Amino acid sequence: MQHPSIARIRDLIRSLKYVVTAHASEELEDDSLSILDLENIVLTGKIIERQRDGETQEVKCVISGVTLDGVAAEVVGKIGASGRLIIITVYLG
Repeated sequence: MQHPSIARIRDLIRSLKYVVTAHASEELEDDSLSILDLENIVLTGKIIERQRDGETQEVKCVISGVTLDGVAAEVVGKIGASGRLIIITVYLG
């Protein structure tokens, strides 16, 4: 399975081909972040870690970037079977 590139992930964000899990939505709300903050984190960020699931072999990417206010934050996501980016979680950091 090929590792997703930051360019591909950014393209999926720009074309709105992503979904936000319920968990990620709750984390956005808990940290007072908007969907635009999430998008900005990915569009300004870089992949700092790739994690492979032992069972499914899916690759999750940890992307470090900044919110619209310039606050450091990270997004964890993976590309699903449909080709859409799945946002698993978001957190300040």
